[in-house]
Amino acid sequence: MVKLLELFITSSKPVVEILLITSVGFYMALDGVNLLGHDARKYLNNIVFYVFSPSLIGSRLADSVTYESLVKMWFMPVNVLLTFIIGSLLGWIVIVITKPPSHLRGLILGCCAAGNLGNMPLIIIPAVCKEKGGPFGDPESCQKYGMGYVALSMAMGSIYIWTYVYNLMRVLSNSPVETPPSVESNYDSYKVPLVSSKEEENNQKAGRWEKVKRRLVSLSQKVNLKTIFAPSTIAAMIALVIGLITPLRKLIIGTEAPLRVLQDSVTLVGDGAVPAMTMIIGGNLLKGLRSSGMKMSSIIGVLVARYVLLPMSGVLIVRGAYKLDLVTSEPLYQFVLLLQYAVPPAMNLGTITQLFGTGESECSVIMLWTYSLASISLTVWPTFFMWLVA
Repeated sequence: MVKLLELFITSSKPVVEILLITSVGFYMALDGVNLLGHDARKYLNNIVFYVFSPSLIGSRLADSVTYESLVKMWFMPVNVLLTFIIGSLLGWIVIVITKPPSHLRGLILGCCAAGNLGNMPLIIIPAVCKEKGGPFGDPESCQKYGMGYVALSMAMGSIYIWTYVYNLMRVLSNSPVETPPSVESNYDSYKVPLVSSKEEENNQKAGRWEKVKRRLVSLSQKVNLKTIFAPSTIAAMIALVIGLITPLRKLIIGTEAPLRVLQDSVTLVGDGAVPAMTMIIGGNLLKGLRSSGMKMSSIIGVLVARYVLLPMSGVLIVRGAYKLDLVTSEPLYQFVLLLQYAVPPAMNLGTITQLFGTGESECSVIMLWTYSLASISLTVWPTFFMWLVA
């Protein structure tokens, strides 16, 4: 019982920190204070997108990833992708059951697909490693290897968010409204054809092909391929190059590196990403409490998908991969893989909705509920995961 209470306190710490910073953003957005109004949140979002997030990912990844560790962790990018795919399927089920407004479908799908693979594990793993008598061995080596796992997890999560989830939300948030057929079109359907049946069949095939081409063109216009090379993605690529090429790594990374000041500067800037994103969520929350079109059934659907069904599927996938010798027997590595299925939605979703200009208030309401209940999820599931891998 005492051990469970200690684990509860450890697991609750990152959630409490996020809720406290969210309350600061909420206070700064109040009309009487007005330090984080709509325009201020928009500008802060741009800073997070172009500066803070790339710096955070670049500094953590370059410092932790080497060629040997990357070969060892080859399954992690696959595992992160599976969390997004399974989450998307669960999100689509939530949409079918709860029938939310069309402009909120992308938000619900994004909240189910994209997990917080950045700052939550960054706080959880060191806290778990510091526990005396923990299942992951020496605290120092546990934190060293654990931060490497978290850095790659965070980088892959960012790449998938800005390539897959961003474009998915972009398409669903701007789905066209079907127009009913006009009287003229009904009248035209009763006209007697003046061409032969064979020619008419060829014309129909050509018409179908034209419709398919138009749909593909429309989809390509909606999908923003530029986000594949979003600042966070570019930062992850640069960090991988620095981490994998030994001469560059010795030049920039390490206490005795000649250009260590570059790494220190980037790390200093990146540390502002988490509080900035969290305060934006708090600022959007005020608008969400005043006027939000999010139905409670949709919120419950997201909670069930993220905190019940997704972790259960993660246990099946990770343990199945271990049985097939796709994953090493190291408990800490398996724990991080399992943890990727149990985290709350990514806070980058608040940045995405802010960039789109739609769903900001509803996103904040979902974040409030998911992060409020994350203290329970991030206590129960990690406890079970540690028992499972140890």
